[in-house]
Amino acid sequence: MIQEQANIWKEFRKGDFLMGTIKTEYKSFLDDIEKNIKNKEDLEYIKKRFASFLDVMLDQIDNIMDYKKEEIDRLEKTQKQIEEKMSKMQQVIDNIEKDIYDEGFDFEITCPYCNYEFFIDVDENRTEVECPECKNMIELDWSGDIDDNSDSDVCNGDCHGCSGCGDEDDDM
Repeated sequence: MIQEQANIWKEFRKGDFLMGTIKTEYKSFLDDIEKNIKNKEDLEYIKKRFASFLDVMLDQIDNIMDYKKEEIDRLEKTQKQIEEKMSKMQQVIDNIEKDIYDEGFDFEITCPYCNYEFFIDVDENRTEVECPECKNMIELDWSGDIDDNSDSDVCNGDCHGCSGCGDEDDDM
């Protein structure tokens, strides 16, 4: 899009150069016919006829230049809209990246003692957290392996879902 604008601008600037070239060539043409046409009536007729032709051509060139300018304006407006959309998209991407890669996202915990649900900030150095409802300590396992229960032989007691507590009570 930007390259297209640059090309149109070059053409527009060529138009300015073209107008100067046309004026130079027109003057050269008039000088040449004045030197080579001896009959004054023929000379005046050719000058008038050529001036009329040139006026039409210059009007057409002006129309083309106006069209090109309008096209440049339209492209600049479109480019601005695209840049605004890209800026908004970049903000969305930045927010998504922040959500994905930001270390401070929340982790939901359901207390195994009272089933109270609460959130904590993820901190892999933290090994336990206190339930804000029942005040029991909950061990945190950041490994993600729920089958890895290295302390399964030891029961801390007072848990509603542990079958180990009932076995210990029966053995006593």
